[in-house]
Amino acid sequence: MILAKNIFYSYGNNAIFKDASFFVAKNSKVGLVGTNGSGKSTLFKLLTKEDFPEDGKFDISGQIMSVPQEVKRDDKMEHSNSVRDYLDPANSHQDFEMLKILAKLELPQILLEDNPQHFSGGQKTKLAIARALLAEPDILLLDEPTNFLDAAGKAWMMNFLGRYPKTLIIISHDLALLDKNIDKILEVNSQTKKIEEYNGNYSFYVKLKGEREEVLVHQIHTQERHIVEMKKGLLKISGNRSEKGVRQKLNLAKRIEKLVEALPQMPPEAKKIHMKLPDPTWVGELPLLILGISKSFGDKKVLTNVDFDIKRGERIALVGQNGAGKSTLIKIIMEMLTPDSGEILKDDRLSIGYYSQEFETFDFNKTLLDTVKDKCQMDEKSLRSLLGRFLFSGDKVFQKVASLSGGEKTRLSIATLLAKNYNLLILDEPTTYLDVLSQRLILESLKSYQGSMIIVSHTPEFITELKPSRRFLLPENKMELCQY
Repeated sequence: MILAKNIFYSYGNNAIFKDASFFVAKNSKVGLVGTNGSGKSTLFKLLTKEDFPEDGKFDISGQIMSVPQEVKRDDKMEHSNSVRDYLDPANSHQDFEMLKILAKLELPQILLEDNPQHFSGGQKTKLAIARALLAEPDILLLDEPTNFLDAAGKAWMMNFLGRYPKTLIIISHDLALLDKNIDKILEVNSQTKKIEEYNGNYSFYVKLKGEREEVLVHQIHTQERHIVEMKKGLLKISGNRSEKGVRQKLNLAKRIEKLVEALPQMPPEAKKIHMKLPDPTWVGELPLLILGISKSFGDKKVLTNVDFDIKRGERIALVGQNGAGKSTLIKIIMEMLTPDSGEILKDDRLSIGYYSQEFETFDFNKTLLDTVKDKCQMDEKSLRSLLGRFLFSGDKVFQKVASLSGGEKTRLSIATLLAKNYNLLILDEPTTYLDVLSQRLILESLKSYQGSMIIVSHTPEFITELKPSRRFLLPENKMELCQY
């Protein structure tokens, strides 16, 4: 059971929660939603006492356990001698139980004797999820647990969570997969800074929220038209310089000012987002050609004799299960890894904009403004305008990159692609951390891009809307035409 009473929490001068209250009953299944950066992950930290509210309080009954969307450092993992010790510190599970969950989480290659500290960020996150599922706490908090899973893994995860016998609160853009099991939706409203409660499943929430926003948008438009008419009236009497006329003007101006101040903010989903990537610099007909690339890690062969090419202006989707070598191929193209054999031929004018789901290109100690400034020679006004189009406004631009949520880092990463006229974009899972609004924002900006593009995404709708002409299958090393 969780009862939150009048929670206030801020980050610098930016309030995250104001007088926020909510209730979660014992053994409930709750979806936590809200735009990227609204405070969902922060709420989990408050619930687990990693951080504390400045006012208000939480009443929590039962053992609580949380898995963040990115596991960068885990003290328990770092002090575990093996995967077995980390997953089952109480020694209460059989090996086959642990191996079964690891296989379902797409970690069949991991041995219980392995050292967990040597794995990638995505693998560590999956291990942390496996540990939490085996522990079965009274209250389980999961922040985007399907991020690093393919379609089959996502379906298994949500089916498993649907049967979870205790309280579950989950942040996920795959909530529709858990729809029939959800009891309640909690929404972090980024405008009011409160937490709104919707009893019922995710589908009911989407329907009810849509209806409420339609009414709100209609009310805002009606009020805006009223303000315009009043301003026209003020203009008509502006020439009246009599004492009575001056009083009328002052009173009318004050009324208009009060109405403008009281005007509700337009819901983010209702705002029209216009975004366009810059025109790419000129490059030859065949900007990138890969011949016979192979790559192994120890005894494991990841890529074998891969041939790959992309034409100017072409979009290609890299397709394959997790571990098939998609990210490895990309890192070889980006010269972050060296192939064991083979050759990569690049046009001299090739300029690559790279998005990585692990954000290797970011300096986490820099501000958002400095991060974009490093990419181009714009003045500060233009840079802030660019960041504003990706929903970073006001003092937000002076925050450190490290303080951003996964979805905000994604938006920032895509924003940096706007700062330079790249002629090839390589996008490795650009929708991993995004809410629905941010996915649409990113998608619309990419659809108009005229350069070449290599895309990896586990979101089929995202790939379909970008309409790649070909797809490259791994580990089959096969290129085929896309059909729509």
